[in-house]
Amino acid sequence: MKLKTGILLSAMMFLQYYIWGAWYVTMGPYMDLAFKGQNVDVAKGAAYSAGAIATIISPFFVGMIADRYFAAQRIMGVLHLVGAALLVYATQMTHTSGFYWVILVYSLLYMPTIALSNSVAFAQMTDPGKQFPWIRVFGTLGWIVAGLIIANFGFKDSNTTFLVAAGVSALLGLLSFILPNSLIKF
Repeated sequence: MKLKTGILLSAMMFLQYYIWGAWYVTMGPYMDLAFKGQNVDVAKGAAYSAGAIATIISPFFVGMIADRYFAAQRIMGVLHLVGAALLVYATQMTHTSGFYWVILVYSLLYMPTIALSNSVAFAQMTDPGKQFPWIRVFGTLGWIVAGLIIANFGFKDSNTTFLVAAGVSALLGLLSFILPNSLIKF
């Protein structure tokens, strides 16, 4: 694997998990403030379950078309760009039910990108057993850096967490279009 490819893949992993780490952990405190007076405890449970539901459902749709008809990095780019808009839209919700549906749709778009990012990475590797751990560790670093930034800049109780995640999602969406090709011919 070329050095440039390794750097691009590392950046992809960093941003992939930065997005999730920026909004997911702080969603509960955000909902407490944004939806004060509503049945927030039940809504938080529902919102956090959206990721699990999406993880079960989304591979049926995205996985079937990603591997056969389109390059994984291009699908990932589109999903992250649309996801960025949905994260911004989530901050405009005034009721927990609307928030839930936005987060569910967002999760349906985001969760497949985890597998897609792995596919993009593996398609470029000459020795995945040795190379993938070095690329994947940047995802863990992305999650950690997101948490540190959110905590140390006081964003955890505001919609800024979603806006930061949306900005990084848009960045990763654009970066995805310059990632090396991963289309596998059948």
